[in-house]
Amino acid sequence: MADLQKAMAESARAVSETLDRLLKVGGGREARLMEAMRYSSLGGGKRIRPFMVTAGARLFSVAESCALRVAAAVEMVHCYSLVHDDLPAMDDDDLRRGQPTCHVRFDEATAILAGDALLTRAFEVLADIPTHPDPQVRSQLVLALARAAGADGMVGGQMLDLMSENESLDMPEITRLQRMKTGALIAFACEAGATLGKASEPARHALRAYAHDLGLAFQIADDLLDVEGTAAEVGKKTGKDAALGKATFVSLLGVERGKAQAQILADQASRHLEMFDEKADYLRELARFVVTRRA
Repeated sequence: MADLQKAMAESARAVSETLDRLLKVGGGREARLMEAMRYSSLGGGKRIRPFMVTAGARLFSVAESCALRVAAAVEMVHCYSLVHDDLPAMDDDDLRRGQPTCHVRFDEATAILAGDALLTRAFEVLADIPTHPDPQVRSQLVLALARAAGADGMVGGQMLDLMSENESLDMPEITRLQRMKTGALIAFACEAGATLGKASEPARHALRAYAHDLGLAFQIADDLLDVEGTAAEVGKKTGKDAALGKATFVSLLGVERGKAQAQILADQASRHLEMFDEKADYLRELARFVVTRRA
């Protein structure tokens, strides 16, 4: 696990440096917008989704510069979603990653625009030539991220999440919600390296299966942190799901069964990677990490 922590830290630094280059503050009165974008994307975070991109890309000997651009695009989409989720009209949070949320630090209108700009910049990065010399590969990345982030993925899942407050959802409904809200972007991140490397269909299928189980394990771990974690550990308010009456994996399974199910899913995720031998060790370790993390 120590090797994984080192690899994740190195990846996070490289991704942050890439984001810094891609989000340069220019002149003019609109510079405030870029300041808000940078504040929301360069202010820490574990960079787990970008690490999925870079670790997956290594399986297919993808150029690091290409992988980092895709990793940065994924992080932009993730950070945009956090900025909008934190707004008063959504989750109404005033703390994220241990810092004031974007709308608190700036204002609501600027936060909305910063999220919009991070989302669109992500697609600009994917579509640009330095991401991959083959335009078909760039097109595939744009299409896949659009599907993962849009109405059939993350945004649709957030809509279901808002509608779930004070409703009784069963396990299939919660699973569908979380596959869309959390799992879709994770799935894109896990398979992006295969797209960059023009990998075979069996390799892509293995990574999709890995991402499926990993995404559910990741969400159960998040639900557990909301119940057992502290604001100091997590960097945001905890206990909100219960306060809002939201049905979660943990509210249905209970804490101990939730932990057991997350471990089962992590083990299943690792087994999907057998075809990659030791080259996928970081991804295997990541599956174990997501169910034991405390932040």
